[in-house]
Amino acid sequence: MSLTAQLTRHKSVEQLQSELGTRRDFRRVLGVWQLTAIGLGGIIGVGIFVLAGQQAAANAGPAVALSFIIAGIASAAAALCYAEFAGLIPVTGSAYTYSYATLGELVAWLIGWDLLLEYALIVAAVASGWSGYVLNLLDAFGLQLPEALRGAPHSGDGRVFNLVAALVAMAVAVLLTMRTEWGARANTVVVAFKVLAVLVVIAVGIAHVDPANWTPFVPERIVDADGVGHFGMQGVVTAAAVVFFAVFGYDTLTTAAEEAKNPQRDLPRAILLSLGISMVLYIAMTLVLTGMVPYTQLGNDAPVSEAFQARGMKWIGAAISVTAIASILSVIFAFMLAASRIWFALARDGLLPGWFAKVHPTYGTPHRTTLALGVFTALVAGLFPLDEVAKLVNIGVLSAFVVICSAVVLLRRRKPDLPRAFRTPWVPLIPVVGIGFSIWLLTELAALTWLVFLAWVAVGLVVYFAYGIRHSRLAREG
Repeated sequence: MSLTAQLTRHKSVEQLQSELGTRRDFRRVLGVWQLTAIGLGGIIGVGIFVLAGQQAAANAGPAVALSFIIAGIASAAAALCYAEFAGLIPVTGSAYTYSYATLGELVAWLIGWDLLLEYALIVAAVASGWSGYVLNLLDAFGLQLPEALRGAPHSGDGRVFNLVAALVAMAVAVLLTMRTEWGARANTVVVAFKVLAVLVVIAVGIAHVDPANWTPFVPERIVDADGVGHFGMQGVVTAAAVVFFAVFGYDTLTTAAEEAKNPQRDLPRAILLSLGISMVLYIAMTLVLTGMVPYTQLGNDAPVSEAFQARGMKWIGAAISVTAIASILSVIFAFMLAASRIWFALARDGLLPGWFAKVHPTYGTPHRTTLALGVFTALVAGLFPLDEVAKLVNIGVLSAFVVICSAVVLLRRRKPDLPRAFRTPWVPLIPVVGIGFSIWLLTELAALTWLVFLAWVAVGLVVYFAYGIRHSRLAREG
């Protein structure tokens, strides 16, 4: 086989669908609402409780609502494309598997390799952010950890390791090695609690909105001492590139395709439900938050809680802190589940060692990949500050969105007659919108983020040509 043929070999859609019918790696235990809860768990968390207020203060003002709409348009266009693939190829692996069927093994490998790192870093970043809320709660009860264990090493502040962040990463990994439905049920309860809490916050906050705080809605653009621009429409777009971190978690549920009871029907529904519910809550929360207090007061670690306390409602500020702890925990659950399933899919296809493609004989979960991720994310969360980890996240997911939107157009042309449980409307317009907005947001990311991303891609190419191309399932079958 020529090198060109090797690099462009595909698993056809029909082959993947046939394999789905014979695979029994996982137990099918997840219904549409459990899948939707996984999606909501991946979306609602740091974005609604932290990023919305911080970006209002730093870049967008009250127009942070527009930032969420811009990020949401890119995410919604990609979600419609994900929904089509999820109904067509309901196989563990998400964007990795979909790329395999349309763009070939090498592109699929790079997407899978990329998402594996991105999802793992999200777990580490969110675990690090979660630890701050927990430490504040412990401090309130007089239970203070030694300073050395309160955070990652940073600026010689005496901290050595973030113990709480590491422990929660490992605890979620252990939970996910048990029966999937146990973790899914616990996650569903947490998600229901946090959605209800967000609705209560919005309902209470509306009564304290002062419309004067929304004027001007888009503050005049300024340039700081370092020459960096803020506010104005450029600031709105800059904020959109940041808050995008908060609107793409629905793709985590597609990695659980082989654990869904009726994947062709339920996956598309769960994708669209989770994103739709989340966007309504995000936009409502940003408008209430910037209406309650001037946006300049929101640049802190707990802007929602601080906004209510500034209005004299300390009781709801404390309740928000507890809600944030539960909300962010479900984000860790969703992305840990997604990362472990992508790693499993890469190993099952031979692109990584087959030792990882084993499921627990009792629990039916990919325990080896899950526990390995638990150790990795615990170390990253324990040793690296949140801001350093978060910078590396968005670029990989935006790149995957470009690939998925392109793949829908390509597959419609190659195989227009395939039976699709869900069809993306207005093709190619919707995919082109997703591609355009994703590329736009990619241009807003820092140069260092691009350098780290390209270095990870380079490592992935080395792994593929040194191991994957010779051991993959297609190489063995060919």
